[in-house]
Amino acid sequence: MVKTKGAKMLNDSNSYGLWGLVVLNSAVFIMFAFSFFKPTTPRDWRTFGTYSAFIVALFAEMYGFPLTIYALSGWLQTKYPDLDLMSHNSGHLWSTLFGLQGDPHYGLMHLVSFALLGGGFYLLSIAWHVLYHAQRANQFADSGVYARIRHPQYVGFVLIMLGFLFQWPTLLTVVMFPILVVMYARLGKQEETEMLARFGQPYQDYLNKTPKFIPKL
Repeated sequence: MVKTKGAKMLNDSNSYGLWGLVVLNSAVFIMFAFSFFKPTTPRDWRTFGTYSAFIVALFAEMYGFPLTIYALSGWLQTKYPDLDLMSHNSGHLWSTLFGLQGDPHYGLMHLVSFALLGGGFYLLSIAWHVLYHAQRANQFADSGVYARIRHPQYVGFVLIMLGFLFQWPTLLTVVMFPILVVMYARLGKQEETEMLARFGQPYQDYLNKTPKFIPKL
């Protein structure tokens, strides 16, 4: 994420209320995903819109107002009396809850987060390339990553959101995540129904041999 630099770099009372960073980071991650996903249909825009809402909710708490920290402040102050709640590092709740030492930006949770984020954006990129050429040929996508799973773009969005949960969990995004996963699953089912009506038996054969979200080892 984009961060300002200084002697304490977001580790003091000025860690929040930085709405310019909220707008900047939200725009970067939304436009980055847009460049890969390129929504065209109403279903595409619903998918992209829910992802965008998750991103805005995340950065609004990361740099704007720490709603989760505020809601849990009583419990956190009791359990961790030495914790500076207004320190930006305190927002990395996994480090606090697991008692991890050192700068959380270099901790295990951040490394896992970066791996999930990278994997998610990579899936979006390679999936869009295959889908684009399939649509131009008036066919359904069944090559490349689509030969391994039927909905790589939805999986990509889920990986990105999961990556952010490893990095900066909030009450709102934790609640939103399973709802969005269910939404993507339903969108995938709707998409398959439409493709089956359009392409018939060849698409049914594709359904029979290709996993929906998790590839076969």
